[in-house]
Formats: sequence, structure tokens, C-alpha cells
Amino acid sequence: MSKTPRILVIAGSDSGGGAGIQADIKTITMLGGHAMTAITAVTAQNTLGVSAVHPVPTEMVLAQIDAVVGDIGVDAVKVGMIGSAFTATQVALRLASLEVPIVFDPVMLATSGAALADEATIAAFGLLMDVATLATPNLPELARLTGDEDPIAAGLALVSRHGCAVLVKGGHDEGDALADALIEEDNLTSWQGQRIDTTSTHGTGCTLASAIAFHLGCGESLARAVERGRHFVRMALHGAPGLGTGHGPLGQQSVRLDSGAGPRLNQVTVTGKDYAAMVTFYRALGLKQIVDAPENNYARFESAGGATFSVQIDPEEAISESTAVYFECDDLDQRVERLARSGMPFEHGPRDQPWMWREARLRDPAGNTVFLYKAGEARRYPPWRIEQSTP
Repeated sequence: MSKTPRILVIAGSDSGGGAGIQADIKTITMLGGHAMTAITAVTAQNTLGVSAVHPVPTEMVLAQIDAVVGDIGVDAVKVGMIGSAFTATQVALRLASLEVPIVFDPVMLATSGAALADEATIAAFGLLMDVATLATPNLPELARLTGDEDPIAAGLALVSRHGCAVLVKGGHDEGDALADALIEEDNLTSWQGQRIDTTSTHGTGCTLASAIAFHLGCGESLARAVERGRHFVRMALHGAPGLGTGHGPLGQQSVRLDSGAGPRLNQVTVTGKDYAAMVTFYRALGLKQIVDAPENNYARFESAGGATFSVQIDPEEAISESTAVYFECDDLDQRVERLARSGMPFEHGPRDQPWMWREARLRDPAGNTVFLYKAGEARRYPPWRIEQSTP
């Protein structure tokens, strides 16, 4: 497998950017993969619905698949909206020769209710499930594929009939409590959660299937890939930008430090002496306060990009002189000037440093050292960066 997971997405395009290829690319990119596409249809749609669908000819879909697989290679495949019965049949034949995980999301309806697959195409879905590792139907799709209203019985029927695992998604069920179930030939794994109160749900199925495909392409087990995919979707729902007047898109772009392949530095805590003074200081720097718990002597802030920073008040704790907190600011000079004019006590203003950073230094009310800085490429890619060999 390549260093960067290569995920091929075979699906339709959504002009509104909420679902389909657009949601797939955003998801795979934010997770750290390389998204490749074979577009099966072009749709005209927004948060209110689908106004037009134009299927891409089957030979062009196959040409896209062959082009990327033959040159770049592929570590996992996600299949969504398929376009036509003939395309479904031919894509299934192509995928049968690939020895990689395949996630099939049997798209039939858009979130708005518009039909995205006719009867003949739905009938051909069985061929795709025959070659898939996992199928991810929602409850209406599951009932349509099996004729069984009992989700678990319907999922078991698909597993028995096609040999692929089935993720029974509970998002269309009633109530605030949600349950998803992964049904395999010899195992059942379930997850429970609370419904997130939002109308920005357009593209949840596409996002989940692509996230699962990414993690399978990284070598994760099926259950672990589903678990991490669910987490990505929930974080994207929390971060939805609230666009449009109907079912808005998810916020895949806001899921930066919430998921990844290894350890992530996304939370730093410093000790303070005076709760109000510390909160005022860090809010003035430009951080967004997201936890306000003076009764627990604790405050948490969010920085641009999603990393969090917190303050724990303990008047008896010693402040370390050897530790410094760095906040990178693209507008460093302007921000420092503005803060200094407001009375912020800088020990020194912006200075160019030998390590190619520009820094300004100050201390918070407890005496913790804080730097505002701008590094650009030199933070992660200095000329003296040590490159790790690929195993």
C-alpha cells in the first residue's frame, strides 16, 4: 500500500457540494487520503432538491476507472450513485478483478426525496453487493432491497444472499436515540448514540461510506473502520456551516484534528491563578471560549483549525519557566500592534528568529510564557527537516 491511501470513488456529482463526489472528496481529503473519481452522473441540485440528472455513458465511467487504477493504483473503493443498470453491471465486473476493500452505498433517493436510481438500476445493485466488502443502506433502502421492514432481518438476508457485510444505519429511525449495526457472516457489532439536532444532513451516507473506505484502505478492520467513520460523520454534523434553506451540507472541512492515523497534538492545558483574568487574557488573544466552568476552576478555548487550549486554576501550583505556548497568527504584526494598543504587556514585539519564525513574546496573568508567531512553511518544512524512511 502507498504511504497515502488511494481511494477510488465511483459516484455521481452534486452541484450543491453537499453529497456525492463532492462530499466524498472532502471526506477523504480531510482524513488524509488521495481521492480519485469515476463520475457516473451529473446532477443539478441544491439543499432543496434535485432538478436534473444526466447519466455519464458507461464506457466513460469505465475509462475513468481504468485510467486511475492503471497508473496511480487503488487501496479501497467507494461506490455511490451508479447512474444506470448497465453501468452497475459493468462496474461490478471491473471491480471483481480488484483485490481491495469495496464499500457500496446503494443510493436510491436524495435527502430531499428525489429518485436517483430507477427500478432496473436497483435490481442490478445485487451484482455490486456480490463484489462488495460492505454495503451501507439506510433503512428505506434496506427495506426496498429486501422487502423486509425488520432492519436486522433485512440485513441478515443481504449478508446471506451476497456475502458482503451490511451496516444497518439507524438515522432514518424515529426518536433521539440512534443505533447502527454491522452485520457480518459470523458477527454483529452495534453502536448507540444520540441524534444531533441539525437540518444539515445532506450527504451523511456518502460521507460515512467514504470515511469507512478510507480507513479500510489504511488497513483497519471492518468494525474499526465503521467506528471511525461514524465518528467523522458526527463531527462533521457538529461542524455543519448552516448553508442553504433546505437540508444543508455537512462540515467535513471542520474535522481537522478530530480524526487521524496517529497521535494528534490538539489540546494543551496551562495552570492559572485567577480564573477571570485568565479567561479575559486568552479571549483577548482571539481564542473562542467553549467551556466556562468557574465552579470547577476550568475554562477551555478553541483555536482556528480545531485545536483546543484550556486553563486549570490552582493558586498553589508552581508555574514552569521552561514551558511556552505558541499560537500561530497569519496577521502577526497587525494583531500584536492591536493588542499592544489595548494594553497587552508584550515582553517584545515581532522579531525574526534564526529558525525562520517571526515571534512576539508575552506572559499570561499567571506568568505562563506565550508566543504569538508566524512560521509559514518553516514550521513543518524547515530546510533541516528530517525525512523518515518509508517502511
